[in-house]
Amino acid sequence: MDLTLLETTLRERGEPAFRAKQVWEWTARGADGYEAMTNLPRALREELAGAVPFSTLTVETEREARDGTVKTLFRTADGHPVEAVLMQYRDGRRSLCLSSQSGCPLTCTFCATGSMAFGRNLTASEILDQALHFRRRTEVDHAVFMGMGEPMLNLDEVLAAARRLPDVGITHRRTTISTVGWLPGLTRFVDEVEEPIRLALSLHAPDDALRSRIMPVNDRYPLRDVVAECRRHARATNRRVYVEYVMLAGVNDSPEQARALAELLGRDDFKVNLIPYNPTGLYDGSSRDRIAAFKAVLDRAHVPATVRLTRGRDIEAACGQLAAAPKRERAAVSRS
Repeated sequence: MDLTLLETTLRERGEPAFRAKQVWEWTARGADGYEAMTNLPRALREELAGAVPFSTLTVETEREARDGTVKTLFRTADGHPVEAVLMQYRDGRRSLCLSSQSGCPLTCTFCATGSMAFGRNLTASEILDQALHFRRRTEVDHAVFMGMGEPMLNLDEVLAAARRLPDVGITHRRTTISTVGWLPGLTRFVDEVEEPIRLALSLHAPDDALRSRIMPVNDRYPLRDVVAECRRHARATNRRVYVEYVMLAGVNDSPEQARALAELLGRDDFKVNLIPYNPTGLYDGSSRDRIAAFKAVLDRAHVPATVRLTRGRDIEAACGQLAAAPKRERAAVSRS
């Protein structure tokens, strides 16, 4: 829902200021349309239905994986594709993976989103409507900004959406914003964000040479500077920064690279999430034994580390697979 348009429409109609709050409260609780908002006059509900679309996004396709993960492909009003994911866990958690852009301009080589043509930044309402779509399906309690796009390139809109999520059921402490290391946005996040929103660094290499090869953003903002900014955040907030590290066979998964990662991060400021690679056409994923050996090196160095449980791989909803295009079409792009 375009909340700015909602407020403008209500004001022009001469409605009292509390009407916008009423509409938002219904929407955040999972109402499926204006008709459900029974404390609004019927005439107002009918007028809003015509003047303010209930969502800024339309659903193009929706797929459900064997493990209960749901991936939805949306279109913005001007036709840009956006994907978001609902992950449903046996312990009752309901976590959302939200997109901040249509596509991504930073072209990390292991990420399917990088093979898309970049569209544009999403508005706060378009980001929030991804969460509201799934809230109409089920209660939700966690969110990660790890879908399409680099959140730090669209920080104002991302934060505006994140600040609304507690009304939907997702507290700030259960919200995580990820970055590949876009330093201007990261510095602003560290300096300006007062809410206890978690920070994650998409790292994937322990040295500049390799990281620049697989993540071109590193040529602009080197590893040392990015890690230092994340460490500054960890020490200012007393909360570890999550480090995302996708395991690529023969690329970044050797014991020597694990030792280099441990030396880079240290034991106090970071927690490493080792991510089994989800195929997107360019690399092979590390074996379970290789991942276990890598983790063992981190364990011996007392660097907190876990291996992420892969969700939604069979519908291309897992980490790095969002691309709003069929797998065979992305593979053709990768080969060209």
